[in-house]
Amino acid sequence: MSAPEPSPIHLAPAHQNHKLYRQELHRGVGSFASFAAGFSFVSILTTVFQLFGLGFGIGGAAFFWTWPLVFAGQLLVALNFAQLAARWPIAGSIFQWASRLAGTTFGWFTGWVMIVAQTLTVAVAAIAVQAVLPAIWDGFQIVGGPTADPTLTSPTGAQNAVLLGVILLVITTVVNILSVRIMALATSVGVMIEIVGVAVLVTALLLLPARSPSVVFTTEGTAPSDSPYIWAFLASSLMAAYVLVGFDSAGELSEETHAPRKTIPKTIIRAVVVSGLGGALLIIAALVAAPSLTDGSLAGGGIAYVVTERLGPVFGRLLLVAVAVAVFACTLAVQTSGSRMMFSMARERALPFWRTLAKVSPRTGTPIATSVVIGVGAALALAVNFGQAAIFTALSSLCIAMLYLAYLGVTVPLLVRRLKAPDQGFPPGVDETGKPLFSLGRWGLPVNIIAVAYQIGMVINLVWPRAEIYDLTGETWWLQWSALLFIGATLVVGFFVHRHARTRHGAISLGHLPASARPSGTHAEAGAVATIA
Repeated sequence: MSAPEPSPIHLAPAHQNHKLYRQELHRGVGSFASFAAGFSFVSILTTVFQLFGLGFGIGGAAFFWTWPLVFAGQLLVALNFAQLAARWPIAGSIFQWASRLAGTTFGWFTGWVMIVAQTLTVAVAAIAVQAVLPAIWDGFQIVGGPTADPTLTSPTGAQNAVLLGVILLVITTVVNILSVRIMALATSVGVMIEIVGVAVLVTALLLLPARSPSVVFTTEGTAPSDSPYIWAFLASSLMAAYVLVGFDSAGELSEETHAPRKTIPKTIIRAVVVSGLGGALLIIAALVAAPSLTDGSLAGGGIAYVVTERLGPVFGRLLLVAVAVAVFACTLAVQTSGSRMMFSMARERALPFWRTLAKVSPRTGTPIATSVVIGVGAALALAVNFGQAAIFTALSSLCIAMLYLAYLGVTVPLLVRRLKAPDQGFPPGVDETGKPLFSLGRWGLPVNIIAVAYQIGMVINLVWPRAEIYDLTGETWWLQWSALLFIGATLVVGFFVHRHARTRHGAISLGHLPASARPSGTHAEAGAVATIA
């Protein structure tokens, strides 16, 4: 028997005009694919490979300890997100959560910052192909030829990264608009290959030790500096901060996920935990197996250098192929997440050209326009920096700082709500199977407080105008201050965009979302937005 047709669902209280959402996005995301969406956004093979050299080059072996610190902080953030996802699982999760906690104006700016951050993150994820493909085959170094310097900080490496990144963005955009099932299949296969690749790589490197794991208690390999080590340690935390974000992307696919109230809280937490444990092992394995920590090769070549030197050209390149697959899955996942955020805001008539951006293809069940816009935006972010080799570390730190700001747009109003009514908590509810929704219970307030304190500290750390992060040339003042300048410009542009949308369409009026799933087994539950609200 075929499944019943999805019905329109009332999302507004009875005293308001009924606001209807139809189930336009296709539900093709299962439990593992939901986990894959979050894990692929984090993508330890992509991101650790990409920025390991930078972190080690600044902080030496002891930079490893930035990883457990960031992991602990982000896990607390993820726990808060999981509780919100169980009660408000709807596309555009960060925008929707912030709007329902602090009002639609505050939520709009949170969503706006998130869209810009996700677009930049897509660009940075696509850059990672340069850290992998030329190491697999020097023919991928198109700019300057196979003998040219492939490192991202060199002119030839930076320009080639833009070229390869744009090609990758074309591929991920096509996959994204074909169908959610193809996207879910691609990310799921990518995650399976990535998990196997991490396990094999960590095992292989640990079996070829050049030193003991106790090296993480030393600062061997630290860049020479007259300043106290704590400043290098804080700067090196960019790598961990860059890696451990994006776990919320499972929430962006709420309207495309089966049984989202049950599935998404688990997958958000699982994505953080698996990424945290796997990334820690990968960092230790690279430090243990690296031929040298002091000759500059590890800082310059990163883990790709360790793999090719210690595992040989054949086995090493096979593992790098797994990394290349992970880069593809990561870029695809980030682009998907950004497109759903833009779709959610456009559906509320909160963006220019909202009719086009909110349109879902009846054939593919995907918002084609938003996928294209995010892809083109990321390509432009790469293209405008074609001649600037120093831009990539700045871009990496900037996009993560903006993601942290967007996350604060959720956790801060959530904390305010908890402080105002500490005994009220969230209303009880059940998931699609009738089990109680995920809840932090009495731990909600302390977890929220520590998460916000951590996030504020990390935002300050990320936007701090360090020359070694934002201006590798040491001669470009606007690069050194680019984080604060760009965030300020984003908010200014956002002010005018929001005012235009508000003038044309009035204030955003979100529909009411029930706090609980409908009783299991009802026909209305199958595929309807009410079950994900």
